Amino acid sequence: MPHRLPLFPLGSVLFPGLTMPLHVFEDRYRRLMTDLLDLPADEPRRFGIVGIELGHEVGETSAHQLSEVGCIAEVHTVHRHDDGRFDVVVEGGGRFRVDAFVDADDEHPYLRAETTHLPDELGADAEARAERVGRLFALYCERLKGIGIPAEPPDEFPAEPLPLSYAVSAAMVLDQREKQDLLEAEHASARLELACDLLRRENRVLTSLPTLPAGQFMRREVNLN
Repeated sequence: MPHRLPLFPLGSVLFPGLTMPLHVFEDRYRRLMTDLLDLPADEPRRFGIVGIELGHEVGETSAHQLSEVGCIAEVHTVHRHDDGRFDVVVEGGGRFRVDAFVDADDEHPYLRAETTHLPDELGADAEARAERVGRLFALYCERLKGIGIPAEPPDEFPAEPLPLSYAVSAAMVLDQREKQDLLEAEHASARLELACDLLRRENRVLTSLPTLPAGQFMRREVNLN
């Protein structure tokens, strides 16, 4: 069933079940946060995060092309600064497909879209692929630690195929296009198969480049709007 959703374009990908910090300072997204906080207490405070494929985050006309698949962001915590900025932590809900963008107006100065919920299915051979991903991800973490880069302990990750597929997708250091491909995978089995291929590649890279700079792995950025 179509659903109209406020959108928050980002140069990052949010995955279901994972958290993301946001620093909100643009007027249109301050208005979005204010509108969400003004909702009755029993109504969900959510918006959609979509990846920016062409352009950048800041400025009303800066995002020229957006991904067609995004993730619902459930507002978890909010801190409002005296100057009107917000620090927000969101948690990924379900995935959605953008059916049509809705232009901003005076009442809603931020982008919105008509969206359709995307189901989360396991797919064939999900359990076996989850086991392979678990082994490859453990090796990935070991090789990161071997060159002095902190990594998430694999034993803290879920074992079930669907949440594992999202947790590993979020944890790997990849470019945005590859993260988006993981988000868009048809089901958990397809996502795990893609994660296997990417983990094998990254493990080869880490083996052949023992002096790989650690900067990109060690960043824990707050996403700006």
